[in-house]
Amino acid sequence: MIEKVQSRKKKLVVGLMSGTSADGIDAVLIEVAGSGTRSHFRHLAFDTFPYPPGFKTFLLRNSDPLTARLDDLARLNVLVAMLFADAAKRIIRLAGKTPSEVDLIGSHGQTIRHLPEPLTMFGNCVRSTLQIGSPAVIAKATGILTVGDFRLADIAVGGAGAPLVPYVDYLVLRSRRSNRLALNIGGIANVTVLPKNCSLDKVSAFDTGPGNMIIDALTEIFFRKPFDAGGSIAAGGAIIPPLLAWMVRHPYLAKRPPKSTGREVFGKPFVKALIRRGRSRSGRDLITTASEFTALSVYLGYRHFIRGKMKAQELLVSGGGARNPYIMDALRRYFSGLKVSTTDDTLLPVDAKEAICFALLANETISGNPANVPGATGAVKPTVLGTICLP
Repeated sequence: MIEKVQSRKKKLVVGLMSGTSADGIDAVLIEVAGSGTRSHFRHLAFDTFPYPPGFKTFLLRNSDPLTARLDDLARLNVLVAMLFADAAKRIIRLAGKTPSEVDLIGSHGQTIRHLPEPLTMFGNCVRSTLQIGSPAVIAKATGILTVGDFRLADIAVGGAGAPLVPYVDYLVLRSRRSNRLALNIGGIANVTVLPKNCSLDKVSAFDTGPGNMIIDALTEIFFRKPFDAGGSIAAGGAIIPPLLAWMVRHPYLAKRPPKSTGREVFGKPFVKALIRRGRSRSGRDLITTASEFTALSVYLGYRHFIRGKMKAQELLVSGGGARNPYIMDALRRYFSGLKVSTTDDTLLPVDAKEAICFALLANETISGNPANVPGATGAVKPTVLGTICLP
């Protein structure tokens, strides 16, 4: 079956993604021909399917080591896969196709824990990351060849397992004439450095810090809303300078790349500390300050770790943060002189980018091509990513 999919000149591939914000499942269907730098694709359908009511709270409770239960995690691994499989079938129907016409699914899964820092255990140096939503269950539930567990292969060769988007940034967004930064603002923000006319070994990337994660948490706490739609709450508040200065002193920002982060660093304990320090100010002001921090941490990452090697000319933004005018305006303030725009005018639309990424990564896996970027993850070598599961 794998050989049959490999031999096709054109493949229909579903990409599935749910990020650290854990709001739902992004699903895309693309048609792709070729692989690597010779790959070409076109977008057929995209949608986001929210998780069931109450599911996010249950999921986040089981992402916290203080409240997680082993039996719940075991069940969640299957349940998330069932929800992902349903999203795949729904996006296939939306595109007017049937599962029998689709060749491949690439699934990121749902991150439960990301531990990129090495720890010595029983004589072994261990890094780890855990994305639940078994690709084997997705394959059986859809009848479609499925690739998942992309991050562990990079971990196995000394990498942090993240970010993985830079490979697709290189394929799609590199330019012959312009030094580009590709910034994705999901729960976490990550930036890919694309010098003009670069080869893959000249690409670097890292997580700059929190994207929407802190903003979403504060919006839920103070306004009982899942996120700051249109950045309207942040636009109505005021920055709290001492609080922003405290956030900027976080040691993650000073750590040299390659580096990646997640809820383990900027999750519930960080939010509680932020609220405690800003307790004399309104929730609106806290959200404004957190939104400012997202943009400022991106700029500081550029100033400290990129600008000395490459002076950027363009900043291309994707992810949910690209839909937040406050964050986009702040980025334009910090990156004065650069062309700051979204990826909507490219083959990677803002909302669909990460789902497209995992569809293309699945195509690379089936083609036998390494798709990690050692300059982004710190891996000692390129490697083929993912686990292939038969239907």
